[in-house]
Amino acid sequence: MQKPIIAVPMGDPAGIGPEVVVKALAHPQLLASQIIVVGDVGVMKQACAICHVDMDIRPIREVREAAFTPGVANVLATDAIDMAAFRFGEISAMCGQAAFLCIEKSIALAMERQVDAVATPPIHKEALKLAGVDYIGHTEIFGGLTGTADPLTMFQVGSLRVLFLTRHVSLRQACDLVTKERIVDYVIRCTEALRKLGIAEGTMAVAGLNPHSGEHGLFGDEEGRAIVPAVEELRAAGYDVVGPVSADSVFYLASRGDYTSVLSLYHDQGHIACKTLDFERTVAVTGGMPILRTSVDHGTAFDIAGKGIASAISMIEAIQVAEAYASAYRGSIHETATYRSENSHETIG
Repeated sequence: MQKPIIAVPMGDPAGIGPEVVVKALAHPQLLASQIIVVGDVGVMKQACAICHVDMDIRPIREVREAAFTPGVANVLATDAIDMAAFRFGEISAMCGQAAFLCIEKSIALAMERQVDAVATPPIHKEALKLAGVDYIGHTEIFGGLTGTADPLTMFQVGSLRVLFLTRHVSLRQACDLVTKERIVDYVIRCTEALRKLGIAEGTMAVAGLNPHSGEHGLFGDEEGRAIVPAVEELRAAGYDVVGPVSADSVFYLASRGDYTSVLSLYHDQGHIACKTLDFERTVAVTGGMPILRTSVDHGTAFDIAGKGIASAISMIEAIQVAEAYASAYRGSIHETATYRSENSHETIG
């Protein structure tokens, strides 16, 4: 069966993005993969030289020009970098703009169904800001350019899948956002996002917020006030969800198969669990969008950029996870579009 086509933007060229991309392309696990790199030809050639990767960088202008052959990197050229001015490890508007253009083009390819998914290496938020990009990071870019108001984030490492009720807000704000209404909305949306990935069955566990899930109000009332009523309402509606399950055990239980997924209530609660289990193999999956996106879960590592020593394990994992989910995701989007088209005459209210 033919593998899906995965678009891989090069990331911030001043960081390790291009290096982990070329290392991933050369890895035996991906030799049969169909990958389109969206990036600067000069930067990608330089990354091959730095990493001692013997690969033919083949510039293309259209996806249909790609030749998926081991030892060949198909680079849909953006050529946005002035190599004479380029410096590793430096935050710059040029690199921020180049990274954004590569992401923008990758999203366009996926929206046009020329590729089946996008797998992203790291970018730098300050570089984006210097470039005048109106989005703070990857998730916001994908949400904005696909018309998705609130994309969902899922981490996957091995059999552990963690979804997030809140992400980039303070811990104080995250606690305030633990409401019955928000939990009900997110469990419904996360269940649909998992279905699009081909995960239609299994129990979702909602993590507790307080130590020992509050001990019936001794250590906080969020569980009794928000989580329990939300879970009861969801179960009555037919959703396979349990909780609260104490955060000190729920991730372990899910990793051994007791739960299909976990709804983490705040950023670090789920991040720490996943990265402790296997830092390099933790992959981010952005759901709730009309296209599938996976990503490494590490930064640009400016301190080691240009040295050829960055590990490509997370990039390899991100591409493989994209390949694993792409077919089911694309099929689910097609089914949704067909349903809406066939029922476009119906009105609500």
